[in-house]
Amino acid sequence: MAKPHDVTALLLAWSHGNAAARDDLIPLVTDKLHDLARHYLRGERAGHTLQPTALVNEVYLRLVDRNRVSWSDRAHFFAFAASSMRRILVDHARARRSGKRGGGARRVTLSQAEVISGRNEVDLLDLDRALTALGNLDERQARLVELRYFGGLTIRETAEVLGVGTATVTRDWATAKAFLYRQLSG
Repeated sequence: MAKPHDVTALLLAWSHGNAAARDDLIPLVTDKLHDLARHYLRGERAGHTLQPTALVNEVYLRLVDRNRVSWSDRAHFFAFAASSMRRILVDHARARRSGKRGGGARRVTLSQAEVISGRNEVDLLDLDRALTALGNLDERQARLVELRYFGGLTIRETAEVLGVGTATVTRDWATAKAFLYRQLSG
């Protein structure tokens, strides 16, 4: 596994227009991105059409499609990757739910995030709607949930990305979980 400072150095070089740094970065972050993808897809139905590699490839396409990037560190990079995975999965769920694709709801677990106590699964589209509602009330809390759940970032890494203290992240995390619990259980 690459050291965090190696990844950060390559991200900074990429931010300054060095395309070769991007190419050197990809092998260093592939395992972590596959771990994130496997985590999200673990709660999926058997025979799900998206596989971890396909999800990671979609994230790569979104990464290389960005003309000008401004990465501050590896936590910021993985936050973007997590956000991209969330959007890809939500888009996939919407397409699957649409009439021409046969409908049906896709389920994902939230055990890592502990957002829903007593329930192991939540519909991804319901979660997306709840996160949108949370974002309308408090954008930072919605971003925090995205970073913690979809990005798998620690409290410290989340605080760095958001530019706030760890105590603020801990407090906002508890508030956001309570809000999502109300939204998803009602």
